[in-house]
Amino acid sequence: MKKISIYILVLLLSAVVFVLGFQERKTIVPNYYYQVYLDDEVLGVIKSKKELEKYIDKEGASIKEKYNVDKVYAPNGLEIKKIITYDEKIDTVKEVYKKLKKLKPFTISGYQFTIKGENSKKTIYTTSETIMQDALENTIKTYVGKEEYNSFKNETQEEIVTTGIKIDDIYINETIMEKKVKIPVTEEIYIDSDNLSKYILFGTTKESEKYIVQNGDTIQKITENKKIGVEAFLISNSELNSVDNILYAGQVVSLAVPKPAVTVISEYTQVEDKESEYSIEEKQDSTMNIGDEELIQKGEKGIDRVKARIERTNGEITYLKNISSSTLKPATNQIVMVGTRYQSNVGGRWWAWPTQPGWRISSAYGYRNSPTTGTYSLHQAIDIYVGYGTPIFAANNGTVSTITYSPARKYGGNGYGNYIVINHNNGYYTLYAHMSGVARGIKVGSTVGRGQIIGYIGQTGDATGPHVHYETWMGAPWGNSSYHFNPMRLY
Repeated sequence: MKKISIYILVLLLSAVVFVLGFQERKTIVPNYYYQVYLDDEVLGVIKSKKELEKYIDKEGASIKEKYNVDKVYAPNGLEIKKIITYDEKIDTVKEVYKKLKKLKPFTISGYQFTIKGENSKKTIYTTSETIMQDALENTIKTYVGKEEYNSFKNETQEEIVTTGIKIDDIYINETIMEKKVKIPVTEEIYIDSDNLSKYILFGTTKESEKYIVQNGDTIQKITENKKIGVEAFLISNSELNSVDNILYAGQVVSLAVPKPAVTVISEYTQVEDKESEYSIEEKQDSTMNIGDEELIQKGEKGIDRVKARIERTNGEITYLKNISSSTLKPATNQIVMVGTRYQSNVGGRWWAWPTQPGWRISSAYGYRNSPTTGTYSLHQAIDIYVGYGTPIFAANNGTVSTITYSPARKYGGNGYGNYIVINHNNGYYTLYAHMSGVARGIKVGSTVGRGQIIGYIGQTGDATGPHVHYETWMGAPWGNSSYHFNPMRLY
């Protein structure tokens, strides 16, 4: 009985083995899919990498139309890695696209330009290299002049024979780095040079403040009332080229103030015939009181042919040096009889020019972009250049009220360097700044006469080159900003 049971068990096992041996075996094959990551976060698994890329491009039709490009790309930070898996569950490209759209902007191919200055850094995106190149050229033309720039670029400038001016070099002071990148469409992307030119020049593409010209308005009047420099006004209104241009009532003008993203440096050689100031020669008369004057001989200006090297920063003269000078016609001194009974500290009717002949005004009175601070502000003086170390003269009789030194603004000073203030005791004050030094014997409380040497031209404080910063004040102790005025009104 026991043997029969064993035989039966063996037969059953053999039958099972026989049956299983003849059943079809199922082979399990792995799948090759693509895992999608955004900034190392898994968004899903898809069947085809190319399918997702084509879907992103297809759905980006409006982006392509806006930026006039042929292709839209995935967001930056997207990675698609091939994987081997036995899991058959995958996401559709539409599902992955929706996740991407919520998390990060799509991109287009373009260029990133980094403008790096000493204390600044700006990033600009464009769809082509030529947009940036054209915008930079437009900015240079604004400050240098279109015809002048083209002549320089094409090497067609006329040589200086007698008088004239020639550009020696033009360059942008900042470092500009270029890189081809995928640009997120949420960035400001420039697709034409006109808009980018406006941004580089004014720091914005928004519409500027407008002004409607009234009867009797002139460019000079508008710029004074609106506290905008003449040069800035002409840059903002390119159809105008001179302060003497005539405006008409109802004309709409722009009051935009340039805030350039780049610094255009232009270097020139200039030869010009300049009027040289005559000197005032004083003859003393012991029968007349000091302060009493009589004109004996009227002065007459001379003519000098002066060759100079000039450097402009965004249109403003920041460096000027006379290379040579020859006299074509000598000046005739003005002779004034003055009393000598006592040294008066009261300024008289005649004002002396504060420098020797051969001077040049390197920066006029008015609003401008400061070459040292980069801010747009009122330049409440005239800057006069003759040469480093040349004398500075008292403009009139008076009492020295201030002799001091103030460092550059970035070091906490007012930027005047060495400077002197004279109280002319007739309601007028004059200030002479950036001096290299004070003349011997001059101290606070000294009485000085018109034309007396009080110091020497230098480059102390906020000065890009040697000159005297000459201010005039009226009606109150100097420093009250409501009383300063253009020194040229005295002459």
